[in-house]
Amino acid sequence: MSFTLRQKPLTFNSQKNISIANAGGTLTNDVGMVLVAEFLKNIHFDSLLNQRVHIKDNRKFAYHSWHEVLKQWLYQLIAEYSRDRDANKAQYDRLFQEALQQENLSSQSILSTFLHTLTTENVSQLAQVAKDLADLWLDHDNTQHLVLDFDSTACPTYGEQEEAEFIYHYGIHTYPPFVAFEGVTGLALDVYHCHGKPYTSPHAEDYLEEMLDRYQQRSSDPLIMVRGDSGFAKPEIFAHCENRQVRYVIKLKSNARLLDLIQHQVLYQDDTDYTKTEQQYFLMDYRANKWRQSRRVAMKATRPAGSLFFTDFQFIVTNFENLDPKTIFQLYQKRGNMENFIKEMKGGFFAEKTDSTSFIANQARLALSFMAYNMIHLMKYLTFPSTEKATMIDTIRFKLFHLAGRMTEHARQVQIHLSNTNVYDTLFWDVLARIQRLNL
Repeated sequence: MSFTLRQKPLTFNSQKNISIANAGGTLTNDVGMVLVAEFLKNIHFDSLLNQRVHIKDNRKFAYHSWHEVLKQWLYQLIAEYSRDRDANKAQYDRLFQEALQQENLSSQSILSTFLHTLTTENVSQLAQVAKDLADLWLDHDNTQHLVLDFDSTACPTYGEQEEAEFIYHYGIHTYPPFVAFEGVTGLALDVYHCHGKPYTSPHAEDYLEEMLDRYQQRSSDPLIMVRGDSGFAKPEIFAHCENRQVRYVIKLKSNARLLDLIQHQVLYQDDTDYTKTEQQYFLMDYRANKWRQSRRVAMKATRPAGSLFFTDFQFIVTNFENLDPKTIFQLYQKRGNMENFIKEMKGGFFAEKTDSTSFIANQARLALSFMAYNMIHLMKYLTFPSTEKATMIDTIRFKLFHLAGRMTEHARQVQIHLSNTNVYDTLFWDVLARIQRLNL
């Protein structure tokens, strides 16, 4: 490839003549991506791809297998090259070539062909690889406790994308993906685009049953808790949990009956300090019209500071039997971490990109982001020091991935030269050593 050579004089130092040019030779901005390459080798990622993903290839001649193109896509997502056309420059990066073990990488046109080759079955296969990555951590940690956090979010559309709908809850045209995360680790357990206008999945109970099948088989007596907002307050979901001895804390929408119940419970006392916010908690049995049985509902009434009356009321349905209502609310409030997980997947791994007109292609984009997210999350939990395990992807890129370096080659030996003034040098070598000690 021919590049346009550029050179410009700089004037910030009046005592010296300084100029800048792009004639540095074999340099890279992404030396830290060797950590990803080394990690994927040690978790046998290629074997996992070969086992799970089978993409039909009708091309008569091809430089790149679809698995090679898939891995390049993942590397670009992780390195923050989110635009499809970024492949036209990244394909010449020597570090990427070595990390992906290819002399020539794919251009934008090949990535586009790959994306539109994928079928609905292939999208499910990609999602299964992402789930397998989450399972690697669960197997490694041998955890018996799981918190399943359910939610939905918005991936805005700005053109003629197939099956995009105007969702009144968000006020935009969008796909409303259903998402499920493990509430303690933040690993993504399931992510997929929904059909139709409901902003929560109309079939969430089916996916919950699938998930419970998968995780209850992993252990003889797992402790599983399900959390969700009011969009998931469905009697079918309650019944699935109750029949399987799974605990749940799910928010209920306020209604006239619930408001009447709680307003008859709140206490106004003579010694109340009205300059401070006050909260009162209650627990009682409640049966909605569509429920076949009564269920325990925790209630919270809040009187804002400076107000004479309780004006904010919240309700959570649960099958925990021995917890007080305040503890139930505290359990539910920890679900707030999920908003950070969703934000990282969408903003950090570009899960909200809907650039394709095809619904299947946009599903594939989401599945690839799902996979990249779990790759880095797994890498954090298996190889990062404890002080860095909560680090977000933007910081990981800054500290570990976006590192300048020079590459030299003699005979068959390639050497990567890092700066000896890297502020995060100790962290880099520590993570590399931990990766190379992995034994899964």
